[in-house]
Amino acid sequence: MADEDAGDLDGDMGAGSGGGKKGGLKGVLPGLLKWILIGVAAVILIVTIVVITTIILNKAGPKQTALPVSEEYTSQREEYDWYTSIDQIRTTTSDPVPASVAVTIALGYKKDDKAASTEITSRRIEIIDFLRRFFSEQTVESLKPQNEEVIRQKIRDGINEDILNNARIRDVRFTAKDVVQQ
Repeated sequence: MADEDAGDLDGDMGAGSGGGKKGGLKGVLPGLLKWILIGVAAVILIVTIVVITTIILNKAGPKQTALPVSEEYTSQREEYDWYTSIDQIRTTTSDPVPASVAVTIALGYKKDDKAASTEITSRRIEIIDFLRRFFSEQTVESLKPQNEEVIRQKIRDGINEDILNNARIRDVRFTAKDVVQQ
């Protein structure tokens, strides 16, 4: 019986050793799968946290960085070249008691427009005569500072319609304007 028990022990050990190798492969595979699942779960968790954080920061970001911009700064004004070779115009107003008027004017035309510069230069005498007549037809009341915008538009339109053929004056500015009542 002892021999049988010894044989059984040997048989159990042999079966146990052989079974241990099979059980070891069977034990490694579930352990490996467990760690792979833990790794995949960790990656999913990290990606989820990053995506949620990014969404939260992007929602708050534009509100903090957006600056209000007025229309004054969004639309750029056109740049002009200025014709300033017109001498000071001196005349009197058409009032019953005439006032003396002395103005110096600059004419603005499209930047780098050589044709406009040439035509304005060639018609300089006509422009000076037009300006002298224009101011001699005005009254002291019409030459007040609050009316300057209207005066500048009338001068621009008059020069464009009556004197210039191809070029166009875009702006008129007073570099000096004196109205002296007697």
